[in-house]
Amino acid sequence: MKNKITKLLISLIGLILFSSCQSKSVTLEAVGLSSDSLKVATQRLHKHVDQGKLPGTFVRIIKDGKTIYNDTYGYIDIKEKKPVDENSLYRIFSMTKPITAVAIMTLYDQGKLTLDDEVSKYIPEFSTTQVYKNKEGKHSTEPQKKPMTIRHLLTHTSGIPYGWEPSYTDSIYAVRQHMRQNWTLEEMTKDLATIPLKFQPGTRYNYGLGIDVAGFIVERVSGMKLDAYFKTVIFDPLNMGNTKFYVPKENKSHLAALYFLDENKQLQLLDDPDITKKIDGDAPPKLLLGGAGLISSMTDYEKFCRMLLNKGTLNGKRILSEKSVSLIMTNQFSEELKSMTTMAHGLSGTVNPKNGEYHWGGAASTSFWINPTDNLIVICYTQLFNSQTQYANEFKATVESALLDK
Repeated sequence: MKNKITKLLISLIGLILFSSCQSKSVTLEAVGLSSDSLKVATQRLHKHVDQGKLPGTFVRIIKDGKTIYNDTYGYIDIKEKKPVDENSLYRIFSMTKPITAVAIMTLYDQGKLTLDDEVSKYIPEFSTTQVYKNKEGKHSTEPQKKPMTIRHLLTHTSGIPYGWEPSYTDSIYAVRQHMRQNWTLEEMTKDLATIPLKFQPGTRYNYGLGIDVAGFIVERVSGMKLDAYFKTVIFDPLNMGNTKFYVPKENKSHLAALYFLDENKQLQLLDDPDITKKIDGDAPPKLLLGGAGLISSMTDYEKFCRMLLNKGTLNGKRILSEKSVSLIMTNQFSEELKSMTTMAHGLSGTVNPKNGEYHWGGAASTSFWINPTDNLIVICYTQLFNSQTQYANEFKATVESALLDK
């Protein structure tokens, strides 16, 4: 009975929230979005929560510079019955990567580096890093034919993997568990330089730790720790006060719990100290992962997305040059890779060559899209581990179908 009442209350809250959106339906149509289609999107979104597939959801649509749709539903903590709200904080994991790309490009704007600089210019240990080669069925290595560059790091074409696939290099990464060690970014990066690259830089795409290495280059070039550089150059100017590598004590109650689906497809609390406690602590962790370490709020990340959509500025503050934003949001693959794949990748995110849309997501099933053609931003948050973003992709597809001129 108690569960039925709880579900009823959640449904009523959802209806009230949607009624609020409906009261602004004229505004939706005025900016070229169908309120009927968005009603369907909301119903589908809430269904994922009602069926126990997600703990809660928070989605926002920004069109033509205005937040025109905002929906919170379900819980950030199921056991404590804490509802999702505007103050909720989320582990954004790999949505940290675009922020590291922006940090690199601020240094580019300052004339302190270029995308084609060799990584070994800043991290000499990589000058001797070998490349794995299978020679007559035996493990072997060879020198880098073309040196690894910063562009390679930011497009996952460096040959540095995560250790998730069946290969010789991946097997070494799997044993060393780089993201779980109690060491600094410098120590991790120098260890990576001792392991053979999975392939010759620039010849293949493989998702991995390259952007964390780029984060260390930010430290080397700026002379600041990564968290301090983020705060000074990006977060403070954009007023992103809730985006950090940890959660201050006064904000602990706003942090969303992290869940996973067990073998019976039931939501369970994820209690892995290497995944949660390291970034949920009371101070910045020792290892500052530029590829996966930040916690943020919906409003903070919206500001970051708005800055990119506005070609580097927000509220009179210029973070990046227009050229740098263009480099981030256009295909940076080499001509060789362009001929080998239909995938297009900017810096730390995929791009859609047809409409210029820039997109990425995180391991806790968070996602964002920035579409300059339609002047549109869509951000979807939940906290379900292992990048299960069906709900977000589904919502985004319905938003696209809601564009009246499509």
